[in-house]
Amino acid sequence: MGSVVDALAELPEPSRSCLQHIVAVARSVAPEATEGMSYGMPALKLDGKPLVGVVAGARHLSIFPFSPAVVEAVAGRLDGYSLSKGTIRFTAEQPLPDKVVEEIVRRRMAEIRP
Repeated sequence: MGSVVDALAELPEPSRSCLQHIVAVARSVAPEATEGMSYGMPALKLDGKPLVGVVAGARHLSIFPFSPAVVEAVAGRLDGYSLSKGTIRFTAEQPLPDKVVEEIVRRRMAEIRP
């Protein structure tokens, strides 16, 4: 198994299922993405570059699109979520909408493969 699958398998529920779903949605948009590590976190990679990373923190879950421009582009669709320059924080009780995850992945892919 890859580092993303292995890392998520270690998480307690409901965090595990929530992040597994995020990764599954990302894979549906980028089926050629490979698993790896980037900036110390489990991540899907495209052409050797980080596509999205996922992390479970003590109080929230995070998706890292490795691009402030991608976070900024979807920010208007994320009222009620905590955002910073490079991450979007959410919870299993308030997961990210699939359509937003799809858009994040598509936008990041466009940066990697202009």
